[in-house]
Amino acid sequence: MQSAHFSSHARRQPLVLWLFALFLIAASAISTSAFAQIHLKTTSTAAVVQTPRVRAELVAQAPEGVAAGQTFWLGLKLEHEPGWHTYWKNAGDSGLPTELQWQLPAGLSAGPIDWPVPNALRVGPLVNYGYEKSVLLPVPVKVAADFKAPASGMVEVRLSASWLICRVECIPENGEFTLQIPVQGTTATNSEDFSKAQAQQPASLKEQGQAIVKPDGGSAKLPDERLSLRVPGLPEALKGKALEFYPENAETFKHAAESGKDWQQRWEGDTWVAEGLPLSELRGDTPKQLAIVLALPAGERAAALDKGEAAAWRSTLDVAGQWTPATVASVSPALAAALEANKASASMPPSAQASATDLWAALLGGLIGGLILNLMPCVFPVLAIKVLGFAGHGQSRRAQRLGGLAYAAGMVLSFLALGALLLGLRAAGQQLGWGFQLQSPVVVALLAALFTLLGLNLAGFFEFGNMLPGRLASLQLRNPVLDSFLSGVLAVAIASPCTAPFMGASLGFAIDMPMAQALTVFAALGIGMALPYVLASFVPAAVGWLPRPGAWMQTFRHAMAFPMFATVVWLVWVLGHQSGVDAAAALLALLLVLTALIWALSLVGRSRVVLTGLALLLTAGIGYHALPLLGAQPPAAAQSEAGELWQPWSPEKVQSLQAANRPVFVDFTAAWCVTCQVNKRTTLNSAEVLSAFEQHQVQLLRADWTRQDPAITQALYALGRNGVPVYVLYAPGKPPVVMTELLTKSEVLDALKLL
Repeated sequence: MQSAHFSSHARRQPLVLWLFALFLIAASAISTSAFAQIHLKTTSTAAVVQTPRVRAELVAQAPEGVAAGQTFWLGLKLEHEPGWHTYWKNAGDSGLPTELQWQLPAGLSAGPIDWPVPNALRVGPLVNYGYEKSVLLPVPVKVAADFKAPASGMVEVRLSASWLICRVECIPENGEFTLQIPVQGTTATNSEDFSKAQAQQPASLKEQGQAIVKPDGGSAKLPDERLSLRVPGLPEALKGKALEFYPENAETFKHAAESGKDWQQRWEGDTWVAEGLPLSELRGDTPKQLAIVLALPAGERAAALDKGEAAAWRSTLDVAGQWTPATVASVSPALAAALEANKASASMPPSAQASATDLWAALLGGLIGGLILNLMPCVFPVLAIKVLGFAGHGQSRRAQRLGGLAYAAGMVLSFLALGALLLGLRAAGQQLGWGFQLQSPVVVALLAALFTLLGLNLAGFFEFGNMLPGRLASLQLRNPVLDSFLSGVLAVAIASPCTAPFMGASLGFAIDMPMAQALTVFAALGIGMALPYVLASFVPAAVGWLPRPGAWMQTFRHAMAFPMFATVVWLVWVLGHQSGVDAAAALLALLLVLTALIWALSLVGRSRVVLTGLALLLTAGIGYHALPLLGAQPPAAAQSEAGELWQPWSPEKVQSLQAANRPVFVDFTAAWCVTCQVNKRTTLNSAEVLSAFEQHQVQLLRADWTRQDPAITQALYALGRNGVPVYVLYAPGKPPVVMTELLTKSEVLDALKLL
């Protein structure tokens, strides 16, 4: 009796459960698309763009309206979240300045940004120039003498703005803004902000200063050539004060050099003098003039502005002498050849890039990678239950074959749908990679709920036939082919975040291929993953080793619940990494009330109605408080479990370490990547490998892709990969070494021996 019951159960899992998998695919598309829109690019047509890091607003100052021959002001107001900053026109050692592109009616012309004085922002060994808290970037707009007002009496201003916002990590953002300005009326709502921005402009000095090139910096650690600056014409009240120095020319000075330590400043009468300013290792040819800004220290600057006094001064210096331009570091012949090949490939049409050899290699890699996906911890129980359905011997050979083909069709079409979604979003400008759906906390929570239902059902906690109307509960009995199809959909929803061996390179090829060719690679993944079940469907000998039906099948069914619950534990852990411990606790609370609701629905009699109502109220109450936590921003980056050995990854950090001839090992990982966690514990955290890293003085960096990060996506793309795990060793003067997805100690140790 038990075996017959399980045989039917194993062959035909409830159709309602599989339908939930389709909902997951849709949720992936919706949540990921919305996430990318908020975090990467905002296309709002309003005057305000809000991201989790900054509030940007297009504002205007036109107290006399828009009058012919006059000038009014526009500006982008940036209000940064604590810890985040954007950049000045010279960003310093890293970063990019904010850029504004205007679309104005005929007769209006916008000038350059009148940059307020920045602050020096020290980030490790680097110094950047930028803004924290709130800043307004004002732009003068000249109205032509023959300007004709629109019939509507309103001038429409459009702005496309892009900015780089950084804390430790950096995220490029942009937005589209629209503002209506009355021609005859007064626009002065933000007059205080414009007045403050005007006060923060450096005052121009009339007397010409001088920058003198001097050889011999006197220190072996700094460039041999230095600059001496002489700036006359400063206000009398400044004499004797130490001033902050901001060069407008990028890649000319060594910005991290400290006054009083690396260079000296003093006064000669009314002339401010700087001696021994070190030049940047990236300096170019000597210009005829240098523009600099001198400012009061931050504390004194604020006090001066409060009094309505000037706090900064701008001078243009004539350059006397010539410095030696920096020599561009050479690269190895192999790396140079690779760069030239990439450059040539980028100039080719897509159809020419994907050669027949590349396509066949990608298809073969996708086929093998899909086959290996069946061994992932989440997927194997689903596959085992489907294959074990043959043990019941209750299906005809024809029904088994139809079920196998339907299961394969569900997998292939699901991979095609995810591939098309990924390629479509990338074509629209989103920086996404394989496994993008699990970068959404909403999808992680939905998967946790699905696995909880699967586990409870397998453990015998409830049966769908006792909860649902008879017609709905028996729906899968009337549609066994559709049941198998949706089983394939569910398996893909479970396995898609993982990158198996051979998959990484195949997906990297696919992203650069034309759409039709790329989708064939995704189809190959589905075919490879479906092969074991199709084989079992068509070749009876493949499952001939299974014992005859018996009580063991019920025991096996219950045992399969534990891998499902283990997967729930893993998903809660993933959500904790994405949104914090409060979100993880909220998800556990939701799963608890979901279990209570399932239990109540499985009861009979009057108690079912009462307890179901109570469970629904409890679910609604906890959901009201829990759902906002699921979408919370991740907590501040914590120290890795390996301590200070592993540091957060950034492109700038890799570049600076390579410039210092330091070998670098990067672990591109994510909390939702099972293979990543296995490699971390078996290989990367082993004493032997860590000792070898220390012996070769390798800097270890970890690029965490648990939540969407366009910088990491771009770095993976540059390496020819589109998912994690990826392990890269950067050796001085050598091309990067990309290792296999299933990392071994011997592979890492052999690579380190070549340093």
